Amino acid sequence: MRKSRHDGVCCAAFAALLLGIPAANAQTYPSQTIRLIVPQSAGSVSDNVARILGQRLAVLLGQQFVVDNRPGAGGLVGSEMGAKAPADGYTLLIASISSHGTVPALYSKLPFDAVKDFAAVAMLTTTPNVFVVHPSLPVHSIKELIALAKARPGQLNVGSQGNGSSQHLATELFSIMAGGLKIVHVPYKGSGPSIAALIMGEVSVLMPTFSLARPHIEAGKIRVLAVTSMKPIEELPDVPTVSDTVPGFEVLSWIGLLAPARTPPAIIARLSEANAKVLAMPDVSKHLAVAGMTTAYRPAEQFGAFIESEIAKWSKVAKASNIRAD
Repeated sequence: MRKSRHDGVCCAAFAALLLGIPAANAQTYPSQTIRLIVPQSAGSVSDNVARILGQRLAVLLGQQFVVDNRPGAGGLVGSEMGAKAPADGYTLLIASISSHGTVPALYSKLPFDAVKDFAAVAMLTTTPNVFVVHPSLPVHSIKELIALAKARPGQLNVGSQGNGSSQHLATELFSIMAGGLKIVHVPYKGSGPSIAALIMGEVSVLMPTFSLARPHIEAGKIRVLAVTSMKPIEELPDVPTVSDTVPGFEVLSWIGLLAPARTPPAIIARLSEANAKVLAMPDVSKHLAVAGMTTAYRPAEQFGAFIESEIAKWSKVAKASNIRAD
């Protein structure tokens, strides 16, 4: 028997009531300002993405998007707020490789469940990391870097933005996949200090995001060996990938959008579709490219599966390297 439009509305209303959300809310969404929680400080990559997309989403959906920066504890502060917000679609979280990749891999207990307490909305952007070295280091390829590390075990200083950071875990992953390299990890308090340390020669190697390293590569202050994506990137067409030498190696810094768990599926779908449209806008792609990012839209279900795979991946690295944050 063919279902009437009335039957569909009744089913939607019943589903909404089961979720504890008035049916009218999902049908008229959005009808008020939407808050984007960014677990990093103003000016960060996540913050830039939130502001670029928020401006376009406001026009597309007819409601204002307000960015709320809540930095602290590697993204834990803002993520906890996002997990405990009302599941009505009016508080969303800008997630990243840190908040929903490496941090859950490092803590045995968190004030939230990185998977169960959130509903994936959409994956937004990716940016590869790059292997860069101080110009004085006598290597010009990943193959030569590995050979040097093996010839000088325990002597090669590799920097990162901090203990337990995504760069730290990425470095450990490289060490494992390259045959168990013995290198010296030197943590710094943030990405800025770590890149400054490389330029000054305090460390010899770093694996920052391309967006962070780009101006220093172009200025000739550091030398790039490879990108950590599976394919070369447009901005560095002649630079090989790490996977050319270490098969299967891939590290991508990513940003996505999450909602609290139990947010109505209709609202998730509307938000996901809206983000797909915004990311397809030429000016948005251009703005993100200038910042070293690539649009990488994935719908809700695919993004949710990706988050689970990232947590599993980094949990294995943390366990193998005996890295814990608690």
